[in-house]
Amino acid sequence: MISGLIPQRYAKALYKFALETKSAGRVYEEMKNVITSFQQNPELSKVLSNPFVEPADKERLLISAAGKNPGEDYKRFVKLILDHKREEFAYLMAYAYRDIYRKANNISQVKIVTAVKLDPQEMKKLHDVVEKSFKDTTFEYSEAVDPEIIGGFIIDVDSVRMDASISNELEQLRHNLIRSN
Repeated sequence: MISGLIPQRYAKALYKFALETKSAGRVYEEMKNVITSFQQNPELSKVLSNPFVEPADKERLLISAAGKNPGEDYKRFVKLILDHKREEFAYLMAYAYRDIYRKANNISQVKIVTAVKLDPQEMKKLHDVVEKSFKDTTFEYSEAVDPEIIGGFIIDVDSVRMDASISNELEQLRHNLIRSN
């Protein structure tokens, strides 16, 4: 996600500060919660950019968006962005922090899509495929079911896709038939 100069600067500053206070991992988890809160509550952005909402209310919203009992470093960051009237960038700052942390800690996002829900042993096999293909990386997995792929699986690791779905194979066959005419 392209987040712009202001969110990047604030996220970098927070990351450096969190490294110094040895809370970078905790802030990372809080920022993931903030991202989820914004995704689940689209009105949150509107409230934060509304000049008629009191700063104290915005502060409570941002602190609660980070989950239960957020740390002092996150709370200080919220106060900083409110003092500088940058709360409308909070969502993008959370994304930027998440990306900075992932890059610094070699963390890859993995999304596994299957046609039906797999049992844990089958899902473990797919995790093993990913871990053998990408060495020296930590993974954060998410799973989804999409009956449209008919069978097989699709694994996205950051920007790399492994598509072993039946729907993809059918599409490849269709293209081959078209080219053979």
